[in-house]
Amino acid sequence: MKRLHYLDTPVEYLKGVGPKRADLLREELEIFTFRDLLHFYPFRYIDRSRFFPVSEVRADMPYVQIRGRITDIQLHGKNRTTRMTAWLADATGSIELVWFRGFKWLKDQFKPGIEYIVFGKPSLFGSKFNIAHPEVEPVTPGAINQDSAMQPVYNSTEKLKSMGLDSRGIGKLVKTLLPRVREHIRETLPAHILASLNLLPRDESLLNVHFPVNDILLKRARARLKFEELFYIQVNLLQSRLLRNSKLQGLVFTQIADYFNDFFHKHLSFSLTGAQKRVLKQIRGDTLSGRQMNRLLQGDVGSGKTIVAVMSMLMAIDNGFQASLMAPTEILAFQHYESITTMLKPLGLHVGLLTGSTKSADRREILADLKEGRLNILIGTHALIEDVVRFKRLGLVVIDEQHRFGVAQRARLWTKSKVPPHVLVMTATPIPRTLAMTLYGDLDVSVIDELPPGRKPIKTVHQYDRNRLKVFGFMREQIKSGRQVYVCCISFDTGVGKA
Repeated sequence: MKRLHYLDTPVEYLKGVGPKRADLLREELEIFTFRDLLHFYPFRYIDRSRFFPVSEVRADMPYVQIRGRITDIQLHGKNRTTRMTAWLADATGSIELVWFRGFKWLKDQFKPGIEYIVFGKPSLFGSKFNIAHPEVEPVTPGAINQDSAMQPVYNSTEKLKSMGLDSRGIGKLVKTLLPRVREHIRETLPAHILASLNLLPRDESLLNVHFPVNDILLKRARARLKFEELFYIQVNLLQSRLLRNSKLQGLVFTQIADYFNDFFHKHLSFSLTGAQKRVLKQIRGDTLSGRQMNRLLQGDVGSGKTIVAVMSMLMAIDNGFQASLMAPTEILAFQHYESITTMLKPLGLHVGLLTGSTKSADRREILADLKEGRLNILIGTHALIEDVVRFKRLGLVVIDEQHRFGVAQRARLWTKSKVPPHVLVMTATPIPRTLAMTLYGDLDVSVIDELPPGRKPIKTVHQYDRNRLKVFGFMREQIKSGRQVYVCCISFDTGVGKA
C-alpha cells in the first residue's frame, strides 16, 4: 500500500478541528487535508498594530481597533428580532457594539473591569457610531505584542462562523498547522532558479503568505508562489506539446491543387495582405510536417481571419479530406455558412450547416452526406461534437472565438478522425503574446497584424445618456446608408451588459 504524504493527512486530525468542524471545512471550503488548509491563503491583511481612540472613529474607515472596557450589556427584541448591544468605553468616549446572532454564549464571556481589544468595521447609525459583530478579545501580552502587525483575513461562511471558524478561527488553525508541517514542505523549484530570480524558499513563502513578518516578505512570498504556479502550468503545457509532437502522428497535405489555386487565382476578389500570406505559409508548413497542427490565429475584427481559414480548408479538400468550422453561437455559425457558401459557390463544393435548431430531416441528410464524404465542409455550433456526427475523412478543424470553448470541447473534435485532424483556432480578443503562451501554451501562435487595404479602423465613440437624441439620429443615418447598428446596454446596478 502506498504511504500517504504527511500533508495528505485528513484535516480532522489537526488539533482544534475534530469530526464536526472537518465536515464543515470539507463542505464549505473544500478543505480535506493539511495540504488544502496550508494552501488556503488569506485574501487580504489588516494592520493590527494601531489602536484608535473612540473620538477618532469615522464611518468611512475600512476597520478600526479600539482598546477599552465593555459596559452596559443588554438584549433587545424577541425571538428572531433579538439583538445584543454593549458599549465599549475608553478615555475619549464610547461606541456601541451590536450582535444580531451568536450572542447567547457571548453575553457571559464579558467580565467587568477587564480591558478588551475590539476590532471591526465602524458604521454610522443615526447620530451614533457602532460596530456590528466585532472581534473581541481580552488584553493580554500575546494579544498586543503579536509576531506580526499584518494579520491575515480568510474567507469564511455563516455555517463555519457558527462553529467558531470565522477568519480568526481559521487563522488559529493555520497557526497550529504551520509548525507541524514545515519540515514536510518540499522545495519544488531548482536551486539555480531560486538563486537567479532571488526567490524565497517554499517553506518561508508559505509561512509569510499566512503570517507575514513585514510587507516586504509578504510581497516576496506572493511573488514566489505566483511564479511557481505559472511556472508549472507552463511546464505542463510544454510537456503536453512535446508529447503531442513526438507521439501524435499528423495528417500530411502533400499538395496544393485545383481548389486552392482556382479560388486564389480566379475567384478571390482582393489581394491578401502580407500578414495573411505569412500565416498561410505557417499553416502550410504545419500540414507538411507530419505532426498535428495546433495553431492559434489572432487578429482584430476585419483583419481577414476567415479567408485564411477558408483557404486552409481548401488545402484539406485538395488532399481528399473534409473540414469543419465550429462557432459559439447559431448566429455566428449562420454568418460563416452564408459567407463561405457564397465564396466557394464557383468551386462546386458542398457546404453544410448543423446547429441545435437544424430540422430533423435536414439533420439526417447532413449526417449521411458527411459520413459518405459527399459533404466537404460542415459549419456549426456545439452540435458538431455530438457523437452522431461522423466524418468520412476529417482533416481540418477550425474553431472560431476559441475563448468561448473549453479544451475538452476542442479535444472532442479530435475523436472524429482516426488520425487527429489539424486544428486552427481563431480569436479576435487581443491577447499579449506572453499571456497567450500561458493560456494556450499547447498552441503555436500566429497574429494577423495588418488590416486589408482600404479597411477603415474601427472607431469607438462614447455618448452620455443626455445625448440620446443625437445618438438616435446617428443610428438612423447609418441605417439609411445601408449599414447595421448594434446596441449594447449596460445595467449599472449589476454591471451586466445586454445586447
